[in-house]
Amino acid sequence: MNPFLVFVTRMFFAIPTAAVIWLVSMFAFNQNFLLSTAYSVGGGIFIYWAVSAFLSFRFLKKHGLSRKEYQYIKKNLNEAKQKISRLQKALFSIRQIPSLKKGIELLRVSRRIHSLAKKEPKRFYKAERFFFSHLDSAVELTEKYVFLSAQPKKTYELEQSLSETRRTLEELTNTVEKDLYQVLSDDIDHLNFEIDVAKHSFKMIEESQLIDESGKYK
Repeated sequence: MNPFLVFVTRMFFAIPTAAVIWLVSMFAFNQNFLLSTAYSVGGGIFIYWAVSAFLSFRFLKKHGLSRKEYQYIKKNLNEAKQKISRLQKALFSIRQIPSLKKGIELLRVSRRIHSLAKKEPKRFYKAERFFFSHLDSAVELTEKYVFLSAQPKKTYELEQSLSETRRTLEELTNTVEKDLYQVLSDDIDHLNFEIDVAKHSFKMIEESQLIDESGKYK
C-alpha cells in the first residue's frame, strides 16, 4: 500500500466527519465548545482508524495474505531496503567506470525486485533466495571491494582478490537477474499463453477466409 495515498484517504474521511460532528454537537445539541471539540476529535480519530482497518483488510484480501504473513513480508522488505541503500552507497564509492557500470546494473535489478515485491507482496515468496542470500552477498562483496580498492598500495595478492571479487559480482549480477525472471515467471507464462491463444485465433481466421475464398471460386 502506498503510505501517502493511505494517509490522504484517511484524512479525506476523518476531517469532514470531525467537522460535521463538531457542528452537530455545537448547534444541534447545544453542547459547549470544549465538549463539541472533544466529540469532534474522538469521531475523527475513530473514522481515521476505521478507514485504516478497512483499507488494510481490502489490501490483504486482494493479495490473498493473512495479517501475519504481510507483517513478515513487510519486515523483510524494510530490511532489504536498508541493504539496497548500503549497496547504493558502496557502489557510488567505486571509481573504476567498468566496475561501476556493472554495479549499477546489479543495483537496478535489485531495486526492481524490491519494488515488485512491495507492490504485490505475494511475489516475495518467488524471490526468497534474493532477499535471504543474494542481496546479502551483493552488499558484503561490494563493500569489501570498495574497502580493498581504496588501499593506496596494492600487492599482487590484493589485485588478485579484487579481480576475483569483480568476477564474482558479475556472476552475482547474472544470478540476481535470474531472480527477477523468477519473480516475473507467472507474468511471462501468462503472456506466452496469450500469445499462443492469439496465434491460434489468427490461424483459425486465416483458415476460415481460405475456405470462404475457395467456396467463392467454385
